Amino acid sequence: MTSLPVDPSPRKLGLVIDLDICVGCHACAVNCKEWNSGGHMAPLTDLHPYGANPLGVWFNRIHSFEAGDGADGRTVHFPRSCLHCEQPACVEVCPTGASYKRAEDGIVLVNEDLCIGCKLCSWACPYGAREYDYDSGTMKKCTLCIDKIYNENLEEIDRVPACVATCPVGARHFGDLGDPESDVSRLVAGRGGYDLMPELDYRPVNKYLPPRPRQTAPGCTGAAAALGDVGASSGGNAFLHWVDRMLSR
Repeated sequence: MTSLPVDPSPRKLGLVIDLDICVGCHACAVNCKEWNSGGHMAPLTDLHPYGANPLGVWFNRIHSFEAGDGADGRTVHFPRSCLHCEQPACVEVCPTGASYKRAEDGIVLVNEDLCIGCKLCSWACPYGAREYDYDSGTMKKCTLCIDKIYNENLEEIDRVPACVATCPVGARHFGDLGDPESDVSRLVAGRGGYDLMPELDYRPVNKYLPPRPRQTAPGCTGAAAALGDVGASSGGNAFLHWVDRMLSR
């Protein structure tokens, strides 16, 4: 089995996703597909995309759920990709060392030259973040666009993952979650950002921001009362447990 870095850097690059303002437009998924089709893990295949059994690799997927009833109802859009866990089960079960976690920034990657396509990593990942490429016979996953975020030929403002760059409502943020003073860490602290399935103790680097409480004053908009109350309690604990149940169906 594969070992994790013995002396990892405190730097933890990752995403913060605001569930309050995500509109489920899928722009993040589409731009992710476009960039990575020529990026670090290219190509991302699409087999029989318009047939009865389409098989394709998508690093970012968006799930939409209906929650609540009547006036308390709300559509929740939940983007899902690799969470680059501090204790990634996908890495620990890999028999060849193909799945690994980088010591310098905490990003979890796959070395396709070592991958035998056994799918153990996909079975171990509770978040469904691993993708099997039926064309190459190997596993693929989100890389946080390492070929973009470290590309010194780009302006610094452009050195962010494709999904972050394209989000039309600013629901996705990128930065160092190992630095408590970074913009993303302050955002998590201020909004009660939360881990997905914290009880599993994989300690995801990526965080989710729960919906804000409902705004009831004239002219205001916001989350419906039922979801707003849930999202505001325990740092979003109850709300994200609800999402966990939806994803596991």
